[in-house]
Amino acid sequence: MPKRKAPMTVAQVGKLGPGNHRVGGTAGLVLQVTKSGLGRSWTLRYSDAAGKRREVGLGSAYDIPLQQARDKALELRQAHRLDGVDPIQAKEQRRLAAFASTTFAEAVAGYLKSRDGSGGNLKHIEQWQTTLDTYAMPMLGGLPVEAIMPTHVAEALRPIWTTKHETAARTRQRIEAVIGYADTQAHRQRPNPARWKHNLDNLLPKVTREVAHHAALPWKQAPRFMARLQKAEGLGARALEFAILTAARSGEVREAAWAEIHGKTWVVPAARMKGGREHRVPLSPAALALLKQMPRDGDLIFPGKGGKPMSDMAMAMVLKRMEVQATVHGFRSTFRDWCGDTGKDRELAERALAHAVGNEVEAAYARSGLLERRAKLMAEWAAFLGVL
Repeated sequence: MPKRKAPMTVAQVGKLGPGNHRVGGTAGLVLQVTKSGLGRSWTLRYSDAAGKRREVGLGSAYDIPLQQARDKALELRQAHRLDGVDPIQAKEQRRLAAFASTTFAEAVAGYLKSRDGSGGNLKHIEQWQTTLDTYAMPMLGGLPVEAIMPTHVAEALRPIWTTKHETAARTRQRIEAVIGYADTQAHRQRPNPARWKHNLDNLLPKVTREVAHHAALPWKQAPRFMARLQKAEGLGARALEFAILTAARSGEVREAAWAEIHGKTWVVPAARMKGGREHRVPLSPAALALLKQMPRDGDLIFPGKGGKPMSDMAMAMVLKRMEVQATVHGFRSTFRDWCGDTGKDRELAERALAHAVGNEVEAAYARSGLLERRAKLMAEWAAFLGVL
């Protein structure tokens, strides 16, 4: 009978290079080391009830010392052998149990961490945290997510619902997103208590808002204005020119990053969109030519001081110096009026402005199916403006 190898010592384990290594001490315990040698994690290999080989992760070797990994692996093997508890299923049950008792404050932390580095910038995450800390946490922070009812959400929003309605509406959307995230993680299927339709609309009063119209330049005057704008110097002028060519909002342009430019498309992440949905902007030859002129000194296309986004007044000051009675946002109305008065497809125009059209399924189709037609629309817009 072959001699069984003695369990490895801590020193021996610490010298192991890339690969999967049985360390002994508990059957099936393996140290996985990545090719770089930096990633080191524990895994338990076992056979399930059907005899199929399975693996379950036990955690990072940097956090869990050798003996603790052996004890953990032994505990799982004994539970599997004696009680028929599958280690992977047991791990999932523990995860679900943890999420089942998650408080709203913990869910916020988890949600924001999941967005960090995946389309959400630091400023946006800080805004979410501040909004939720100020208006949601006093009522919801200590409550388990599963215990939150529509009445709780309504009470959290009621103090600002009529006095700061825009902020309240944004807070409601963020509460809904956090609860949706926590419910998904815990495999809960239930109506979201923060949804508006047929829910909070029955608990909170209807707010009639006056629509603030942004001063817009008549579309027939736009080509003459663009000719003047192209002669204006400065980063603010170039940002304004790009905003007009793309019919984008001021904030989307000011925070535009080179990493968002993919060939002939500008992909604005959902985190920076007013509607919370990713927006794909087909770039006309004129817009691409403008980008080619811009120096690539950092992450942002139109940086302000210290590499931060330019001031929200930078483009407005260009209009003031040019003595034009219009706002930056007003040029989106100029574009929309041009589309309407020249017989352009209404849906294409609304998509170009990132306005919600139809349901989620239709929106998903439109993102891919209408991009080519929108590219043609934006090229026609640039040609009308006289920017080739």
